[in-house]
Amino acid sequence: MKAIRQGDVILLPVEQVDGQKKLDLILAEGEVTGHKHKISEGEAELYEKDGTLYLRVLSDIALLTHEEHQAIPIPQGNWIVKIQREYEPEGWRYVAD
Repeated sequence: MKAIRQGDVILLPVEQVDGQKKLDLILAEGEVTGHKHKISEGEAELYEKDGTLYLRVLSDIALLTHEEHQAIPIPQGNWIVKIQREYEPEGWRYVAD
């Protein structure tokens, strides 16, 4: 499996998922718009450990949606969720969605 990107959210395949199971399937929320990168279809679980999110897709496909991006099918497997950052002279910051 290869990396999957939707806006500033990047999913990378991992061997196993670890952490505390979350009650929602929101991978990221835009600071400016409040729009959410979330799993809207399919069976999946989201975990958090030490501030890092992990996604486990249980169905063949889960659909990652966001109000400003095209929906992306995520295949079954384990994924680590990364948020893209950008550099400014003052330092690193998360990309504003």
